[in-house]
Amino acid sequence: MAGRTSQEQTELPAWRRGGHTDRHGIRLYKEYFNFGSAHFLIFADGSREELHGHNYKATLELDAPLDEAHLVADFLLVKPLFRKVCDVLDHRTLLPLRNPHLRVEADEREVTARFGPAGADRYVVPRRDVLLLDIENTSSELLAQWLLEAFLAELATALPTLAMDRVCVSVQESPGQSARIERRWAVHG
Repeated sequence: MAGRTSQEQTELPAWRRGGHTDRHGIRLYKEYFNFGSAHFLIFADGSREELHGHNYKATLELDAPLDEAHLVADFLLVKPLFRKVCDVLDHRTLLPLRNPHLRVEADEREVTARFGPAGADRYVVPRRDVLLLDIENTSSELLAQWLLEAFLAELATALPTLAMDRVCVSVQESPGQSARIERRWAVHG
C-alpha cells in the first residue's frame, strides 16, 4: 500500500492490509449423511444414561489446494465415500469397547453388555443389530472422530492423491446440538 505510513497500515482492517492467503474448501451436508442409532453415554463417575436413540446427521468439510481441474475434490467421488461410513452406523445399537465401566462379550449370534457393579445392568442384543466401536464412549464427539477416521481410510483407497489441508466432521444428534472434530495438515506449497 504505497503512500501509507506503517501506523496507517496497522489501523486498516486486516483484509485491507494485503498479505493474505486463500484456502479453498467444500462442505457436504446431504440428507443421506444420517444414521439412526441407539446408545447410552457412560459418565466419568460410572453412571450412565438410559438407552435411547437419535437420528444423527453428519457434515463433512474438506480444504485442499485446487487440482488441475480447479476443484478441491469431485463431489461425485467424495459423497459416496462419506455416505458409506455413515451407513455403517445406521440402525445399530452402538457400544464402546474401551469403556472401563462396560463389559462386552460377543459371539456370532448375540452381544451381551454388562454395566455397573457385578454387571447389574445386562443387555443382550442380536449380533447383527450391534456395532462394536473401538472408542471409549458413544458421545457425539467420539462418533464424529470415528466417522473422520473411517472416512480417511476410505479416501486413502479411493482418492490417494488428494492433498487435503483440513478435514472436519460434525455430528448433530438433535437440532441445535452437534459436536465436531477438525484435523489439519501442513499447508502444501
